[in-house]
Amino acid sequence: MSAGIDEVKQAIRRRIWDLLVQEHVVKHGVHGYIPAFAGADAAAGRLAALPEWQAAQVVKAVPDRAQQPVRERALLDGKLLYVAVPRLAAELPFFVLDPADLTAAPGQAATTEHAAHHARKIAVEDMRRVDMVVVGSVAVNRRGTRVGKGAGYSDIEVALLQEAGRIGPSTVIVTTVHPLQVIDDAIPETEHDFSVDLIVTPDEVIQCEPQRRPTGLYWNTLTPAKIAAIPVFAARAADVRRGGRRRRSAASGGVGV
Repeated sequence: MSAGIDEVKQAIRRRIWDLLVQEHVVKHGVHGYIPAFAGADAAAGRLAALPEWQAAQVVKAVPDRAQQPVRERALLDGKLLYVAVPRLAAELPFFVLDPADLTAAPGQAATTEHAAHHARKIAVEDMRRVDMVVVGSVAVNRRGTRVGKGAGYSDIEVALLQEAGRIGPSTVIVTTVHPLQVIDDAIPETEHDFSVDLIVTPDEVIQCEPQRRPTGLYWNTLTPAKIAAIPVFAARAADVRRGGRRRRSAASGGVGV
């Protein structure tokens, strides 16, 4: 990402974090995080009333606290739920929560703390096709362009699912936010950014178009530190290096192992 785009997005983040604190709709300490906003339960309820939600059988959601009411509602409504392991910091980067096999009430099972200790982890290749993806945002405009907290994990998760064929044009991407997080600003986009199809607040549902999705992972946008920190990427990078060594060995007359 260019420095200019990064600076614009960071300025939007700071403005919205400050505004949410000023208006007392989040707790102090929100800076650097997806805001757990007042009204998150109502936004989840409004989402659950939509036909897109009712048609979805498989939902993938972020682990942020702001989307905990959505995760709970998915389990209450009998949907298979995938939740990203925080920071994708596991060789199997998604938790799977099946309403038929819960070891706790949906409200507790939907917490990241419970998932970390009790949920089974799964590889993206072993996931079912996802009908709806639920993401968090710091800010989002009515065109569906969003700004996350700046770590890039939601972009990576969507790219992983896209590359593995687990989402497609029919998959609905949704963000739940406070009305103050919906802005009129133009937000710069890069090739690895995705748009949301629906913005759901406690008060309204906003349809966004046109749909914009990455075709897969853009390795040129990942730093060596990011690759090393995400086991799935570190393993892929190691495979590429081994493949390169085997090709060089074969080209020089050696035998690859």
